[in-house]
This record gives sequence, structure tokens and C-alpha cells, in this order.
Amino acid sequence: MKEYIALDVHKRYSLGEREEAETGRAVQQRVEHRPGAIRQYLQGCEAGTEVAVEATGNWYWVVSEIEEAKLVPRLVHPRKAKLMMGMINKTDKLDVHGFNRLQRNRTLPTVWIAPAELRDLRELTRTRMVLSRQRARLKNRLHATLAKYGLEVEGFSDAFGAAARKRLEELVGKLPPQTAWVSGLLLEELDQVQEHLERHERRLAELLKVSPEMRRLKTLPGVGLILSAVIALEVGPVGRFASAPRLASYCGTVPRVSSSGGKTRYGRLRDDVNRYLKWAFMEAANVVALNRRRWRDRDAAGAEGVGRHASRLYERIRQRKGHAKAVGAVARHLSEASWHVLDREQDYREPHNAETRPQAQRGPQQAIVGGPGDEAGSGAGEPDKKESDKKKSNKEKSENAVKAGRVKQGVSAVSS
Repeated sequence: MKEYIALDVHKRYSLGEREEAETGRAVQQRVEHRPGAIRQYLQGCEAGTEVAVEATGNWYWVVSEIEEAKLVPRLVHPRKAKLMMGMINKTDKLDVHGFNRLQRNRTLPTVWIAPAELRDLRELTRTRMVLSRQRARLKNRLHATLAKYGLEVEGFSDAFGAAARKRLEELVGKLPPQTAWVSGLLLEELDQVQEHLERHERRLAELLKVSPEMRRLKTLPGVGLILSAVIALEVGPVGRFASAPRLASYCGTVPRVSSSGGKTRYGRLRDDVNRYLKWAFMEAANVVALNRRRWRDRDAAGAEGVGRHASRLYERIRQRKGHAKAVGAVARHLSEASWHVLDREQDYREPHNAETRPQAQRGPQQAIVGGPGDEAGSGAGEPDKKESDKKKSNKEKSENAVKAGRVKQGVSAVSS
């Protein structure tokens, strides 16, 4: 490689640096954004030279022009690169020079660049998520408006379904004039969003043929057509993840861990992750929570139904940690299971009941298809029995030591 090249990308311009490999001489240049500007800046570079590009919101077209120039783009993880550069000050010139320094040291933290076709297909599922959130906001706004005046749609499982629509319009008519008018606008917008969602799902069904990966993912508890499409498109080739915990960490279903001096504390789930995968697995976990009684009853009747282990895992964690952490534990189970399903190219199988199997027969990852099956491996941060016994023993020792000290002080006082 004759030179190291880096781009610090912004909305309207990029700052580029080309550093000679032998002499270390670096030249920086500001490149105004327009079609073909990046390709023109890279003219004369040796084919196959790697170009470091910061992962920002508009990197798609920059990467495309780098590839058109016969160079190799490397998408930089911004947060990790900042930590590795270790600079107190932050400027564009320092950032772009730091990228080249990391390239020279072969320590540049990069992320996977999805192919252009896959990036285009992802927009279908990601835009549907935006429309779904917009629909939820409109429904919540209407609920809140009716609640201000003590009104509520009762007697219907879906307050915004076709059966309840007439009753909903009657309640809106009872509101004060201006409130009723704006509520009517919200209903009209809700109908439009619902229509767009239906059109969106029809196009998804046309373009996204059910691939073998999607079919296997649909065997996971709580995962249907939409969620399987989101997971398959966002994960991409599963071979880029070395293990199931790596995929779970990428999905954001693993809690923060702070361990020091023999004490371990589990915190909240991370935010700097793939939020689309995190949403998908959280949605699937909530489906498990809603259907846990039915799946449990079905298992009691002797049927081999999917969801037995996930529903039991949810109930076990919920009893001690609450709904939120139980959903997080199930989401981690599903994310790890998805790695095994995709890596082994097999359908999801219900794990053996960890509660009835002897401890000697249970390995660290034998309880579920996608990872550990007991609470210690579910992401809930539950201490095991050995740890609790150890804490109890330490507490008894400290109490005995205090008593012994008091007795010693009493003896000394008597002898004096």
C-alpha cells in the first residue's frame, strides 16, 4: 500500500487526508459534496487501496463512489475509534489524521458494510417500523384526548378496529367543538397511515420471497413474517458473528456488566447497538409474554408446542425481577437462538426442561438452542445458589468476628 486515505464525512462536505506510507507526509483537503466529488478526489489512487470512512447518516453514497473508484471502503466505528485515538481535543483535522494513524497501526475498528442490494431492501422493513410507530402515536393521542373528558371505548378488544369504529366516532362527537375537530383529523390521519402500512406489507410480500433463513427464523417463538424479514435483513450473513453471544451483543439484548473486586452488577441494556434488531427481538419477547399461559397450558396437555421454554423463562424471571427484565431475558434467549438456527441451518427446537434434568447432565449451553437456558445465562443477572451461600457464610463470619471482639474487650476491661 502506497498511501493511507481517510474521510471525515459531514452533511455538506468531507475532509479527506492522504498520507504517504513511506514518508508519512499527509495532505488534507476539503471536498464539497456533489455527485462524483468523492470519486474525483480519489483519482490517481492505486486500485485496492483502503479508504477509512466514518459511519455517519449519509455514508451510503460515499461508499458507492469509493467502490466505483476501484478502492476498498472501510466503515469506521466512531465511538470505538474515538476511544482508541485517546485525544482530548476533537476537530475534523485530528479525527481524519487519527483514522490514518489507526490504519497504519492496523487497529482501525471497522463495521460490516452491507451490499447495496441489501441496503435497499432494508429500507422496506425500516420504513414500516417508522409507520408503525406513527400509528401508535396517533392511537395514544386519541386515547389521551378521550381520557381528558372521562370517555373510553369499552366492550371491544381493539378500540380502533372495524367493530369499534362507530362507537369511537360517537365518543369523538361528544367532545367540545375544537377538540372534536382535531380528533377527527387524527382519525383521518390514522386511516391513511393504516392504508400505507397495508400497501407496505403487500409490497414486502411481493419483493421479499420467504428465504430459507426467514423460514427457519419463523420457527422461533413470537416471530412471524415481518419480524423474520427484519432479522434476516439486518443480520445478513451469520458467519460474520463468531458466536451466539456476539450476535446477542450486536442486537442489544445483553445487559451492561460492571464487575470489580469480586462484585458483579448488571445494568440496563445498551443503546449503541442495532436498534432494528433490538426492536424485533423485544417485539417477539412481548408476544411470548402475551401468549405464555396458552403455551403453558398447551404443554400441560402434552402437545410439543413452540414457546414452552420461553414462556417459562419469562414467568420465572418476572416473579423476582418484574416484566421489563423478564422481556429482556426472553429477547436474549431468542437472539442467541437465532444464531444457532441460522448457523446450523435447522429449525428452532424446544430445549429440554432445565428444571427436571440433573445438574451433572447440563452443560453451559445445552439448555436452549440459542444459549444458556437457566436464569444465570438469560441476561437477568440472577445470582446462583453457590454465590448466595457464599454471601451467607461471609455474613455469619463477620457477625462471629464482631461477637468475638466484644468478648475480648469485656475480658480486657475485667482484667484491668
